[in-house]
Amino acid sequence: MRAPQSGAETSSVGLTRFSFNQATAQRWPLPDVVAGCVAAGVPGIGLWREPVAEYGLARSAKLVRDAGLTVTSLCRGGFFSADGWRAENLRAIEEAATLGAPELVLVSGGLPPGSRDIDGARQRVADAIGELAPPAEAAGVRLAIEPLHPMFAADRCVIATLGQALDIAERFDPSVVGVVVDAYHVWWDDTVYAQIARAGEWIAAFQVCDWVTPLPEGVLLGRALPGDGCIELRRLREAVDAAGYVGPIEVEVFSAEVWARPGAEVLDAAVAGYLRHVA
Repeated sequence: MRAPQSGAETSSVGLTRFSFNQATAQRWPLPDVVAGCVAAGVPGIGLWREPVAEYGLARSAKLVRDAGLTVTSLCRGGFFSADGWRAENLRAIEEAATLGAPELVLVSGGLPPGSRDIDGARQRVADAIGELAPPAEAAGVRLAIEPLHPMFAADRCVIATLGQALDIAERFDPSVVGVVVDAYHVWWDDTVYAQIARAGEWIAAFQVCDWVTPLPEGVLLGRALPGDGCIELRRLREAVDAAGYVGPIEVEVFSAEVWARPGAEVLDAAVAGYLRHVA
């Protein structure tokens, strides 16, 4: 795979914090994603539980470790309105520990079937995280609460703002429970920069992509590679930096158009967009 041709910007310093979330090239098999990251000089990779399970948990851990890549996060736990949520999240914590992922990203889930009680649903999220915090701490895995855009509140995530995520996370030591700042989900919020400053050491992960319109049917796949939409990505990055976050920056894109492209091409474009519009 060719490296992105961006002159001095392609130096190892430029990619020090870069992480490629494997969901960005959804159709690229895990061994190919890993090989592509190594060839491009990418130091980090964000993993998802489903493709890891398909390849095999132990095999995946060995593959990434032998390649010298850092696992920056594992997606995802949460969905606390589902039956069996506790056992499923305990499994997710164990998987993160096996992979060496420091963060387990939590998407809280929507309203329970037939319910209109969003306040009650948010309280259940807080209670569930309280139950999971001790086993996560024992495993050395931080629970990272990800707020999703309000359009997902009914079916995917009742935690809709960074402030709501922090209201829960601040009840715990920041080494045990933190928050995810995902550009796609928070860019619209007129309080987001104040909330990022408030978050400080509770920032567990920073994910970037871009927002494009018109949104596709179902809205989930309305993302784009950095620089192809309307989000002030560098401003968000500067804000998390100012709040004290020095960790990885994951490019995570859900897009049918992006997924249709060859994986190596997607990785090149992700690196180029990151260097130009984020770093």
